Amino acid sequence: MPTPSKSSTAFVEDVDTRFLETLLGYNARRAALAVIEVFLVEMAPFDLRPVDFSVASLVLHNPGITSRQICAALGILPPNLVALLNGLEKRGLVVRRPHPNDGRATGLHPTPECVEMLRAAEKKASELELKACSKLSESERKTLLRLLQKVYR
Repeated sequence: MPTPSKSSTAFVEDVDTRFLETLLGYNARRAALAVIEVFLVEMAPFDLRPVDFSVASLVLHNPGITSRQICAALGILPPNLVALLNGLEKRGLVVRRPHPNDGRATGLHPTPECVEMLRAAEKKASELELKACSKLSESERKTLLRLLQKVYR
């Protein structure tokens, strides 16, 4: 491995990323950036950022979910979720209702507009992820998902 040079006259023709490419975090981030770049373009018509999409999808598939449950599922800090939920509520995508078992909590429910929009957005997300993984076989894609989930679960 070359030692760092103190000379400012050095010129790098080909960047050596071999060490970085041995790191899970580096590779996971590079893959995520490739997918997110396409995601941002494809989700623009829905006005959904990745975190908005994730929260709305959880609400859609888990009517009555609490803020605490969303934070735990997505690794979001509660203060960061408040503004996000307020935005989804102002857009008419989410409504809050009293939780049936916990008087201190409110359950989050999708509105009919949310159901319609998220069904289309989830279909688009699935399509764009298949395109992003087009170099992988179906078996490789499933293995990649399983291995990534094994890391963070």
